Amino acid sequence: MHRTIEAFLAARPFERGPWLAVGFGIGIACWAVFAGPWQWAGFLALCGAAVAGGLLIDSEGDLGHLRSALIGMALMLAAGCAVIWAKSVLVGEAGIARPEVVMIEGRVIDRQVEGARDRVRLLIRARVQGHAEPLQVRLNLPDENDQPGLVEGAEVRLRARLMPPAPPMLPGSYDFARAAWFQGLAATGNVVGSVTIVAPAQEGWSLRRWQQRLADHVRTQLSGSPGTIAAAFASGDRGAIAQDDEEAMRDAGLTHLLSISGLHVSAVIAGAYFLTIRLLALFPFIALRVRLPLLAAGVGAGIGLFYTVLTGAEVPTVRSVAGSLLVLTALALGRDPLSLRLLATAALIVMLLWPEAVLGPSFQMSFASVIAIVAFSTSAPAKAFLSHSHEGWVTRLGRNLAMLLMTGLVIELSLMPISLFHFHRAGIYGAAANVIAIPLTTVLTMPLIALALALDLVGLGAPAWWAVGKSLELLLWLAHLVAGQPGAVTMMPGMSGGTFALFVGGLLWLALWSGRVRLWGFAPIALGALALMLTRTPDVLVSGDGHHVGITGEGPDLLVLRAVREESYTRTALLENAGMTGDAVALEDWKGARCNLDFCAVSLVRGGRRFDLLMARGKDLVAIPVLAAACARSDIVVADRRLPSACKPRLLKADRALLGQTGGLAIDLVSGRARTVAETQGDHGWFRRLPPWQPRRKGKGPAPIATEGPDPAPTQ
Repeated sequence: MHRTIEAFLAARPFERGPWLAVGFGIGIACWAVFAGPWQWAGFLALCGAAVAGGLLIDSEGDLGHLRSALIGMALMLAAGCAVIWAKSVLVGEAGIARPEVVMIEGRVIDRQVEGARDRVRLLIRARVQGHAEPLQVRLNLPDENDQPGLVEGAEVRLRARLMPPAPPMLPGSYDFARAAWFQGLAATGNVVGSVTIVAPAQEGWSLRRWQQRLADHVRTQLSGSPGTIAAAFASGDRGAIAQDDEEAMRDAGLTHLLSISGLHVSAVIAGAYFLTIRLLALFPFIALRVRLPLLAAGVGAGIGLFYTVLTGAEVPTVRSVAGSLLVLTALALGRDPLSLRLLATAALIVMLLWPEAVLGPSFQMSFASVIAIVAFSTSAPAKAFLSHSHEGWVTRLGRNLAMLLMTGLVIELSLMPISLFHFHRAGIYGAAANVIAIPLTTVLTMPLIALALALDLVGLGAPAWWAVGKSLELLLWLAHLVAGQPGAVTMMPGMSGGTFALFVGGLLWLALWSGRVRLWGFAPIALGALALMLTRTPDVLVSGDGHHVGITGEGPDLLVLRAVREESYTRTALLENAGMTGDAVALEDWKGARCNLDFCAVSLVRGGRRFDLLMARGKDLVAIPVLAAACARSDIVVADRRLPSACKPRLLKADRALLGQTGGLAIDLVSGRARTVAETQGDHGWFRRLPPWQPRRKGKGPAPIATEGPDPAPTQ
């Protein structure tokens, strides 16, 4: 066996390098998956043992390639785990323990205007009442309470309603608490009342203010939805984009166009590179004395860095410009810029600086799409398809268009598992839409925006802005057309981590090796697809606070315990985790439910068995004997408060005491399994379990369901 592996590695000296970056990423993922310090230390010890075992292999023997691969991969696995562990310790900020309304005083670090939501978002490093150390908090301020002097650097005093960073609402939901931990964010909330400016900001240059002025200028020149998207392209300010436009772009698979990342940075740098090299080639004196590729690469790098800083230097943008600078270096040195080794180097740089990015969809989707492009375009079938140079221009154009469509399809298929894992949804027609949208944006819209801004310096930008508006109207028309087609979006219930690992492992194997051996990557992909098809939609979803319950399997709509707003995060999270495209219907409006002011009771038939559910929704107190009798008739009881020990349902009591330990639940009644948020969190600092319940002192804490009140609905 080891001889076969040695021969395999020896035959692929240039394909082994990218796997070291993969090993670094796996080490980061292992830190997130393993529960706590003992497991992390054990993982590092295991990697050390692998290195020691590799060193025992004779370096001059016939297993030299296996030796180097074993040592290299073990070191990268350990390095990935150690880097993110160290960053978590250095920058991690624990959230506040509970919601509170307090006075805070501090300095505004960042200000973002979100015109579409009629609010301003402030990031403040503040002294918070009741906390010894300064905290970093993010607050929403209504537009009507905004003030001219409320900018970066201003010292402010205000009253705010603070919330701890929210853990995943349900298993598989977005983990904001983890993101806040690495951002050093201790709380989020809303400003209550007006803001007092204690000391104004010092006069001087501010990137955010300059960025805001640029966005305002673009929206002044171009009104409506095209203006908001043009402002996003020019300055990275997405706050004014209308909700329906953003949803249409998302469902059409075009959301990546709104975020300043690889596409935009590549377009800007490529435009600067080729424009520089073409213009300077017109002057023989320069062309004969200067290496134009080197000079053009320098100009492109400078423009790219300027654009990155201008648009806010967000992590995806910095990640993209790092990769682009490596490509420019390859071009300047005359090397192949489309190289998986080069891409692996860029990924390694990003993971060293932002290891936590590996756990999020932005990193995964960015690098997955580029890997797909490079692997597909450099594959033997693709090269053979485009190698017919003797054909006429019409045929060559047709081949290039077909190649473009196939590349889009490959990208869409590569991104689909990632989108389903993180968002529980994936666009079906995104490949076709991107074939039109990407060239439209990079070749027409962005150069026109640059031209319009340049002409504005002499007051002649109006015609260019008109052309920008028409191009963006076409983009929005395409997004709404594609998003409105039947079956444009595929919804799936939450994918397990193991299934996701099968997809990722298979796709990486398929992309990073060459020859027939790469086809083995289809095996784990097929297993992942089979596991995904066999995944059952949860029958009952319970939020981590017990306040919201969703019931599936009773028609196209999701039944919810409490009515939710049309555009609320709660409604979106419940529908996405249920894998449903219908609406959220209040349980009291469903004919199969029996509800009063205090409880709702339903009976569900799953797998040939009847399950009785009792869900608390009122605030009044209920007599313990009555509650105990109702619980005894129920299989599952859900409440957003602690229930007394007299409440003993047949299967599960999901009250505040239990949910404080488990987080949100996704219950499969047929298998009897309940997935929890806590099982994916371990002992990481961002997930806070409630302490075991203790009898409350008089006048302290919420009241349990205890004394007199109306009878709950019978569960007959």
